[in-house]
Amino acid sequence: MLIRLPRPSDETRKQWRAFRRSRRGYYSLIILSTLVVASLFAEVLSNSKPLIVHYEGAYYFPIVRSYTETTFGGDFEVEADYRDPYIHKLITTGGNWALYPPVAWDYKSINFELDQPTPSPPTLVNLLGTDDRGRDVLARLIYGFRVSVLFGLVLAVIGTALGIVIGAVQGFLGGWVDLFGQRGIEIWGSMPELYLLIILSATLTPSIPLLIALLSLFGWMGLSVYVRAEFLRARNFDYVKAARAMGVGNWAIITKHILPNTLTPVITFFPFRVSGAIIGLTSLDFLNLGVPSPTPSLGELLRQSKANVEAWWMSLTTFFVLVMMIILINFIGEALLKAFDPKRREMGG
Repeated sequence: MLIRLPRPSDETRKQWRAFRRSRRGYYSLIILSTLVVASLFAEVLSNSKPLIVHYEGAYYFPIVRSYTETTFGGDFEVEADYRDPYIHKLITTGGNWALYPPVAWDYKSINFELDQPTPSPPTLVNLLGTDDRGRDVLARLIYGFRVSVLFGLVLAVIGTALGIVIGAVQGFLGGWVDLFGQRGIEIWGSMPELYLLIILSATLTPSIPLLIALLSLFGWMGLSVYVRAEFLRARNFDYVKAARAMGVGNWAIITKHILPNTLTPVITFFPFRVSGAIIGLTSLDFLNLGVPSPTPSLGELLRQSKANVEAWWMSLTTFFVLVMMIILINFIGEALLKAFDPKRREMGG
């Protein structure tokens, strides 16, 4: 049985063509999507374990499962340390071989063979140097980029969903629901978000799910204002009154008639919400209120750069990755604004 997907409308085609005409936003989407997809395979790109080990005629895959030292002729029943010179010699001599990732470090592996104090400058072993604990900066940037982007996407999706639901309920029902809802939002919005994060981080164990939950409590309010205004305006349109006269239920009116016509601010603001979430996570990590160690974080690298001003390899590379990420996302948002604004679209952006 074939499933036929609905064909895009003429308006959607116009919006997509307008988005593609904005070359800066279109190529930013391609570049960012490529980087995000590549970061999802960070364990393949950057890992202290080999991708494949060929040992005595058998193949092993250390990044998929753990093997003990005795598997490769070692002495102990513990997980093999592939950076140990003894284990490395066993798996790379006598017809045996190992295929390592392009970056032979993961985000928490430490280079114990440094011949200078940490943080150490770039070398052929650590291409972007090490941080103050001897961990590879390039590996932490790769993993930190993934954490930041996925954190921003998840937080933006949750905040957008909450903003749509709360704004739609207020705008569609109006009256006392809207009145009390607005007063509740004003009270909730006056809560000191940073102080709450400081208190909760001191009493609870910081984690990414906890940060997402806490920031989601405040991240929906800005969008709900726009959705509420669109619903208040659209609920009195003739097509909505006609649907009610025909006996269409409230849920169908909201989802099929009003919501599709109010998604423009939701879609156009989404990239900026992602960039705001990334900046928020970086700021919290910089203040040591974000993700716990040893989770890779761009904010932690910036904090280390501040404490070690001579370590230019950390500050410059981290700043470049963060700025590049925010610029690409904002270019995408700018292109979406032009594509969804009929006046800008007719003027060619």
